[in-house]
Amino acid sequence: MTEVDLAGIAAERERIRATYLSPTSSRAPSAARGLHHVAIVCADVERTVRFYQQVLEFPLTEIVENRDYAGSNHFFFDIGNGNLIAFFDFPGLDVGPYAEVLGGLHHLAISVEPARWERLRANLDADGVEYLLESGTSMYFRDPDGTRVELISDPLGEMYGLSVL
Repeated sequence: MTEVDLAGIAAERERIRATYLSPTSSRAPSAARGLHHVAIVCADVERTVRFYQQVLEFPLTEIVENRDYAGSNHFFFDIGNGNLIAFFDFPGLDVGPYAEVLGGLHHLAISVEPARWERLRANLDADGVEYLLESGTSMYFRDPDGTRVELISDPLGEMYGLSVL
C-alpha cells in the first residue's frame, strides 16, 4: 500500500477551495434545473422493481424499450422533487457484476424524511438487507446488483450539519 501524504492532500483541498469555491452570496446560479435521472445497469428487471418499489418505496413511473438496444428495458422510479432513478437491463449481454471503478458510480445518496428513513430501515431489516449506519443520519447498503445506495435523513443541501448547497 502506498503511503498517503495527508498534509499535502489537505493543502491541495484548501487550494482548490480558495481558487474555485465562491461564497454563497456571490455564487452564480446553476445552469441545470435538477437531476433528470441517473441510469444504472441491472441484471433482473422484476427483482429491481420489487426492491426499489416495495422495499425502498420509490414508485415505478414508466417502463419502455431501450432505444439503444432492442429487447432491453429502460425503467424509471420517482425519488422525489421531479428526480428519477432509471435502470437498463441488457439481455443477452454479459455485463458482469457491479464494480466501483475510477470514473464510475461510488454510491447514490437519496434524501428521505427522518420518519420515512426509520420505516425504510425496517423494510431493509424485513428484507434481510445488510446496511451500515453512519453519523446517525446515513444508511449505506447495496441493491440486488451490488450498487451502493445511501439513504440520508438530512435535508437536501445539507450533510451531517454542513450546508453543501
